[in-house]
Amino acid sequence: MKTLILSTAALAFTAGLAMADSHSVVRMGTEGAYPPYNFINDAGEVDGFERALGDELCARAELTCEWVTNEWDSIIPNLVSGNYDTIIAGMSITDERDEVIDFSQGYTQPDPSVFLGMGEVDTMSAVIAAQTGTIQAAYVAESGATLVEFATPDETIAAVRNGEADAVLADSAYLQPIADENDDLMIVGENVLIGGGVGMGFRESDGELRGKFDAAIQSMKDDGTLNALLAEWLPDAEQF
Repeated sequence: MKTLILSTAALAFTAGLAMADSHSVVRMGTEGAYPPYNFINDAGEVDGFERALGDELCARAELTCEWVTNEWDSIIPNLVSGNYDTIIAGMSITDERDEVIDFSQGYTQPDPSVFLGMGEVDTMSAVIAAQTGTIQAAYVAESGATLVEFATPDETIAAVRNGEADAVLADSAYLQPIADENDDLMIVGENVLIGGGVGMGFRESDGELRGKFDAAIQSMKDDGTLNALLAEWLPDAEQF
């Protein structure tokens, strides 16, 4: 799961707006570029595991919701500044983020991170691509390998193909289908377990809204609906 590396500028944002609970429509912020968690389908609509999950959570919480897309590197600042009311975007629950926003309980378990390359590489000394501001980028930076960062997941794959990087590190759920569908790409090296599961993000002032979604997530866990969605969209994920 991805973890935004927060800058001083990002920390400076303040909400300055009414609590999300007062909105007639709850705006659900996502990236729309990280299948199967979230992506834009051929009809130009947000799709994927988190779209199905979010729609069900909104129904259970009796909320009217709409979907908003935002680039990953500014997704937390734009939540804090009020451009939408929640983040549901494959976001890892981390202590660093928790200093700036609040989280629901997790709706997925941690997903292993894997390396994807065009051939076997020494992942501890190679040039490794990762999306900017992710837990994978932080891991590579500390590992001794050479990190090259890109704004989008697609760009990390392109970097491997054009020789800018020897491999890319990202979630298994994102990279394994790419390896399965492309003869020139393969999973290489050892898997890495980083991150602490995925949850929804909220402004710290929106405790009531967070509570509504938390209760809805728990109800999906209790009746098995969440595990059914995981089986459909993330079949290799550990269930609750």
